[in-house]
Amino acid sequence: MNARSVPEWVGKTPDTAIPPRVRLRVFERFGGVCQETGVKINAGDQWDCDHEIALSNGGENREGNLRPVLRAAHRAKTAKDVAQKAKDRRVRQKHIGIHKPKTTIAGSRSSKFKRKIGGGTVLRDDE
Repeated sequence: MNARSVPEWVGKTPDTAIPPRVRLRVFERFGGVCQETGVKINAGDQWDCDHEIALSNGGENREGNLRPVLRAAHRAKTAKDVAQKAKDRRVRQKHIGIHKPKTTIAGSRSSKFKRKIGGGTVLRDDE
């Protein structure tokens, strides 16, 4: 008996929730194994459908980009994805000349002002 072909699910927006029928297909496609840890997902274990390529890093909200991952491993991967996105943004900004100037603490060596013992400030001489 041939199984009928089911079209791939694609979310209308990045925020579209993954339907239970799609979660089941994703779970069965990977044999119920967490794709981050390699551990078999048992009944009662909390697991999520993870986007292999994170939405924030250009991935799509579609069935082909989903995989089962245990909840703890999913949170760790999400944190890693967010950190990578932040680093990519910083590198891109530095590359095009946009950067946030470092703040200096008044009275520190990098400040152009020097604090006097009495509490006043004066311009620092080039020493």
